[in-house]
Amino acid sequence: MIKAKIGQQSPLLSLSAWVQGNETNLDQLLGQVVLIEVFQVNCPGCFLYSLPQATELHRKYARQGLTVLGVATAFEDFDKNNLDNLIRLAKNGEVVGETLRVLSLQNKLKADHLPYRIPFPLAMDQLNPAQSGMVDEDELAYFIENRVPAFEQLPKAHQQRIRLQIEHYIQSLDYRAETFERFGLKGTPSHILVDKQGVLRDCSFGAVPDMEVRIRNLLQD
Repeated sequence: MIKAKIGQQSPLLSLSAWVQGNETNLDQLLGQVVLIEVFQVNCPGCFLYSLPQATELHRKYARQGLTVLGVATAFEDFDKNNLDNLIRLAKNGEVVGETLRVLSLQNKLKADHLPYRIPFPLAMDQLNPAQSGMVDEDELAYFIENRVPAFEQLPKAHQQRIRLQIEHYIQSLDYRAETFERFGLKGTPSHILVDKQGVLRDCSFGAVPDMEVRIRNLLQD
């Protein structure tokens, strides 16, 4: 699997199905700034912050050269973070699990559905059944590089504990999400930002208050 590196040509997305909008990929979007919102259906924070922000950015900048894509992934709760629930979300705004519970508590829903329609294309990450056995050393190193800051500065005993924890985590997975792993993402919501030349500019996890500024700068390049 080709691994993403900031400042290099972005690898393509690996997706299993498009449930809204036309099928596309990064090699077909050269000349556009591309924001990919990676979320899980069972992720309240994605619906409280990330997807509303992406919806607003789409509204403001789609005519100026921004393409927003939504990619639903899964690294946990595979019974909820799946294609069927993504289809329900795209079709009528239906939400499930913790998303339903938290958004209901905060009065963000209308009859248990989103009160707005996500306006940009939506696709499902490619999920493959996880293989049992030893974790590949290159995969382990890539995981650490992208998700464990200052790993080499930690005491050797601490490094070994982290390596074992990561190995156990990877071995516990039912499925492996290709786009999620290809870009070394840390969780959801995550944001993948690609410039007009197809170069990967950023992979961010969580809230990104200055995302609009970053996008405006790339649109002006």
